[in-house]
Amino acid sequence: MAGRRSPVTDIREILRRLHLGEPDRRIARDLGISRNTVAHYRVWAARHGVLDGGALPDVATLAELLAPAPSERPAHEQSLVEPLRERVLALHERGVEGQAIWQLLVEEHGFTGSYSSVKRFLRRLAPSRSRATLRLEVGPGEEAQVDFGYAGQFLDPEHGRVRRAWVFVMTLSCSRHQYAELVFEQTIETWVRLHRAAFEYFGGVPRRVVLDNLRAAIVHAALYDPEVQRSYRECAEHYGFLIAPCRPRTPEHKGKVEQGGVHYVKRNALAGRAFRDVHDGNRHLLRWCLEVAGRRTHGTTKQIPLAVFDEIERAALRPLPVSPWELAEWKQAKLHSDCHIVFDGAYYSAPHRLLGERLWVRAAGSKIELFHEYALVATHRRGRPGQRRTLVAHLPPEKVHFLLQTPAWCRARAAEIGPACALFIDALLGDRPLDRLRSAQGVLRFVDRYGAERVDAACARAHAVGEYRYHTIKAILVHALDRQPLPGLTPVASNAAVSPPRHARPWTTFFPDPESEDRRSLAWT
Repeated sequence: MAGRRSPVTDIREILRRLHLGEPDRRIARDLGISRNTVAHYRVWAARHGVLDGGALPDVATLAELLAPAPSERPAHEQSLVEPLRERVLALHERGVEGQAIWQLLVEEHGFTGSYSSVKRFLRRLAPSRSRATLRLEVGPGEEAQVDFGYAGQFLDPEHGRVRRAWVFVMTLSCSRHQYAELVFEQTIETWVRLHRAAFEYFGGVPRRVVLDNLRAAIVHAALYDPEVQRSYRECAEHYGFLIAPCRPRTPEHKGKVEQGGVHYVKRNALAGRAFRDVHDGNRHLLRWCLEVAGRRTHGTTKQIPLAVFDEIERAALRPLPVSPWELAEWKQAKLHSDCHIVFDGAYYSAPHRLLGERLWVRAAGSKIELFHEYALVATHRRGRPGQRRTLVAHLPPEKVHFLLQTPAWCRARAAEIGPACALFIDALLGDRPLDRLRSAQGVLRFVDRYGAERVDAACARAHAVGEYRYHTIKAILVHALDRQPLPGLTPVASNAAVSPPRHARPWTTFFPDPESEDRRSLAWT
């Protein structure tokens, strides 16, 4: 736009182009302004009937329409942010903070104002755009609110290094009595352990636990019916409380924790203090919850949390169960073709009819349970890595016989096949029969395909070269090497003078010389 025009003139040019039906993108490009600015005045014009089809108002009339209300700032004092009001409002309502809004305005619209101008605009905006909220007071024992908040760096004595730590806070909504603990992880294991610790600290369980959509406790941040991880759901069932996630992006729904819990703990209990390690910090938090936070006059209720807890809320909590919650770990695992799933390096069998299915594994203490959908299909004792836990009933009938082929059975079967096979199987099993049992079984199964005579010959050949492996026998049989003479036994003409091969052992190493045997027997007669 050539020349320098007043704001009203600029706005009238925008309105004129809108009146002609030009798209926002073209108007913004031609006038060198933001599309959001064009969109803002399109909405304004529609609200004031400027685009209803009649003639555009003149500059004076337009100035009157654009004049600020008495409560608004004069036109010459309008904020530099004003032309981008709608964009700022959209970002502000999404929870974007001022610094990020200013950065986005600079990047998207070439905004030349300072960060302070954005802050001032947001301060003026806050009273008029704030949403009305309703403070809901709940009865004793009805509700607790929980959250994590970053707490800083603490020494982890178990690992001998400084780590990032978070503070867990559970606040009873009626009395405002609270429990706080420092942790290094936000895993589901830590999450349910902290619930147990808080319930034992209070001496009872609230009827409902309100939480933000924390990744450790919630699988998907759904609005009304979130899919809660199985471990947390089992914990809730064990203690008898309901899980009540906040609606996504609405932390004000659990303000007792957000403002009076995590923030209060960080500002009051932890700020400006140095601790030897995380255990020292947790000892301090326990004393602080009982002696400081519990005995203060609460700013909202004007009552002392610990006194209210002792008077009305302690007795209203549900009693703790007889046995404490034992964490169960849930994972999914595929049932492989050998009728076993793998969990923590150990192997557990499941019914062969479920081959290829994904099963749920529930591990609690020394017990492993396998579920198909919601049905329990197998129970095992927990095994060490590499160990197999197999129930014969889980295997197909044709595999049961194979399972019963023990090392002793393999040796007996090899002796039936032939002496060379017996030597080979005995050497193969050696001092590790269980580790090599499958290889031995595989060698013996070659009889079904190649016959006992060929397998025995293959074992003799492998024994001759000192190779005691399943793959050696397989290679000999596949390439028919068992039908060739053993090394050092190449047939020659009977009258030929043959010198022994340079690197071969004499054939008498493998078979006794009949003539030598005869001479030896004559020598003793």
